[in-house]
Amino acid sequence: MTSLRLLVLTMLTVSACAAGPKMLGNSQIQDTPFSRGVIETIETYRTALERQDAKALLLMASKDYREDSGTPTGSDDYGYDGLRQVLAERLGKVREVRYAVRYVAMRSNCGGVAKRGCKAAVEAIVDASFTVKDAMGNDRRPDKRDQSEFVLQWSGDKWLFLSGM
Repeated sequence: MTSLRLLVLTMLTVSACAAGPKMLGNSQIQDTPFSRGVIETIETYRTALERQDAKALLLMASKDYREDSGTPTGSDDYGYDGLRQVLAERLGKVREVRYAVRYVAMRSNCGGVAKRGCKAAVEAIVDASFTVKDAMGNDRRPDKRDQSEFVLQWSGDKWLFLSGM
């Protein structure tokens, strides 16, 4: 009887140790209501981008939106009004957008609770492609795969993008 109790106790201990926190997909992001809310917002952005819905995308951006375009010079940086222009220009030139996101990690200053002004940054791998006409009028389908960071801020009732769109 003692061997059976020891076996049961060992099995319970092993399963308890293996149970750790549940993660979102194949990421390092804990599955919590807070993290799901942030990821759901990015997924809404992803699907609006695939639909090429510039109006919906602009509604997801904070009036404090800033983009540095990933370059060291400031000449190509833009804010909310620049985002409006970038979306109209770029989405007007492309069709058949495919935009996949693999979430890697998240950090925030929110303490796991969405409160006005708190921010969340999500590291992700973006795999995107789209169809665009080249200078000769032929369809091209360039692929883009890179590491991205989405930064969002809680407005009091929803998450808004501060950068990364």
